[in-house]
Amino acid sequence: MPRARSSKPSELTRSEKLRISRLRVKLLNWFDENGRDLPWRSPGASECEKICVEVLLQRTRAETVASMYRKFFSQYPSWNAIALAPVEELEGVLKPIGLWKRRARSIRSLASYAAEHDGQFPSEPSELAKVPAVGQYVANAILLFQHGQPRPLVDVNMARVIERYLRPRKLADIRYDPWLQEACRWLVKCDDPVQVNWATLDFAAMCCRARNPLCQACCLKNKCSYVYNLALE
Repeated sequence: MPRARSSKPSELTRSEKLRISRLRVKLLNWFDENGRDLPWRSPGASECEKICVEVLLQRTRAETVASMYRKFFSQYPSWNAIALAPVEELEGVLKPIGLWKRRARSIRSLASYAAEHDGQFPSEPSELAKVPAVGQYVANAILLFQHGQPRPLVDVNMARVIERYLRPRKLADIRYDPWLQEACRWLVKCDDPVQVNWATLDFAAMCCRARNPLCQACCLKNKCSYVYNLALE
């Protein structure tokens, strides 16, 4: 009798895929009622704005970025405008939200590449990885917003929702944990991956918070592993 093939550690089980699919539906329903009205989500927001915002959002609250969004993109409305700005000038504009030196260099590097390539970034991850200032997170943002690919914006917030709902990851760095990465890809594997990303990030910020999560008011509490484990304590 042939031996059953064992699943690799990075593979999602059929049960996990089903649970994540249910999670997606719950998050979208929650988002319809509770999603945040952020300026880069408006129909008029450009690809440039959506991609740049993802650089600004790393390690910064969405409300903080929203407070300076209009001013920044009024002053720098395109990739060309950002590319032409001295990096010291960009640092001064971004200083109020912190990490201004790193953000200014990253955004200007992206803008310089985009200005030289008619605003287009590679659609293949292997080529995109060669673009200056493009790591995993920004690469996913480019593939999502410019090329329409179902890519997850995997940060500590998305990771927290997935891990609490299912189980903890094995590796400390979320970028390299194969199971978590696959779970996040499965979450956004649908017709509207942008909405699923936004729904997950809003849910993490407003309900499934790092500290004092609102478990009793959560739409997932009856199926959530985190709530179940809390009840056992």
